[in-house]
Amino acid sequence: MKKNKLGLLPKILIAIILGIVIGSLSPEWLVASLATFSGLFGNFLGFAIPLIIIGFIAPGIGELGKGAGRLLGVTTGLAYISTVLAGLLAFVAATLLYPHVLEVGGLINSYTNPEEALLEPFFKVEMPPVFGVMTALLLAFTLGLGAAVIKGQALQKVMVDFREIVEKLIASVIIPLLPYHILCVFANLTYGGQVTMILSVFAKVFIMIIALHVLFLVIQYFVAGQVARKNPFTLLKNMVPAYFTAIGTQSSAAAIPVTLRQTKLNGVRGKVADFVIPLCATIHLSGSTITLVSCSMAVMLLTGMPASIGTMFPFILMLGITMVAAPGVPGGAVMAALGLLESMLGFDTTLTSLMIALYIAQDSFGTACNVTGDGAIAVITDGVSRSEPA
Repeated sequence: MKKNKLGLLPKILIAIILGIVIGSLSPEWLVASLATFSGLFGNFLGFAIPLIIIGFIAPGIGELGKGAGRLLGVTTGLAYISTVLAGLLAFVAATLLYPHVLEVGGLINSYTNPEEALLEPFFKVEMPPVFGVMTALLLAFTLGLGAAVIKGQALQKVMVDFREIVEKLIASVIIPLLPYHILCVFANLTYGGQVTMILSVFAKVFIMIIALHVLFLVIQYFVAGQVARKNPFTLLKNMVPAYFTAIGTQSSAAAIPVTLRQTKLNGVRGKVADFVIPLCATIHLSGSTITLVSCSMAVMLLTGMPASIGTMFPFILMLGITMVAAPGVPGGAVMAALGLLESMLGFDTTLTSLMIALYIAQDSFGTACNVTGDGAIAVITDGVSRSEPA
């Protein structure tokens, strides 16, 4: 056991810096090579995500026994309330600040999807998951609750063994390769000019969004600290590695292994963390909701569309539900929200394209807020469940 071994957080920070440097200086063929690796690794993550969900949630519910149903309800309710409150915070901030920093009706230029500027990999290997994320969630609930109800020891043993396999996969493959994946992602983003192109135009909006992310995380961990009777800033500090992992992967699901480890470091019981974190990676998207509400209101203001509470509140309520169906992949939240943007806010094809561009350009920060907030939900859920009789 060597004491001087570099930790995950320094590796991630180094990967981000190297990615930006390589993307700025390297020829196209090198960045395309890196894009090939990140594409392969990303496809593998997509294959592994449903397995991670089943591997952690199903045995977690089974081990919780009679308390599983209530714990599921508490976690889901907390996640939905958090998501809606995040949307309302973004609405209030945008209403107060946007008229002073943005020109009403001042949007003239049109922007295309920044993904078009990214280099394609040399080749792709399709790795379709055995089933989708929602199917994995439903199957995990069915197996876990079923094992808890019938007290199925044999089934529970199989699920626990499967969890050990998934944990080995995470520890031996995903975590070691994660910094390289992050390096490749940032190199491609930098080479494509995405980082500077849209951020330079919408810098004011992004600064407000990131400030709201930080503010909402402080609020979440203040509540979590009160419930757990712990220092909220210590809890938040322990989640920093998960935050930076999410920035690099742009995926709540891909950050599950790190989020789990840091959540347990905060004193959350293992069986609760194993249940809450994979679940919240799918249903708790407070950061993405802040981003979607802020960006949509910016687009509406810049194009002269009304953004009243009567328009936005129903949109936020529906957004909280729609986020459950959002895939745990980069840009998944905005793709799931496109139907609401068109049906409830009246966005046309041009505006939805602009919305996608705005969202994807800062998707990393929204995902990081989602992931870090999952740790707060886990602390609160653990505190509530501890008060129950065993």
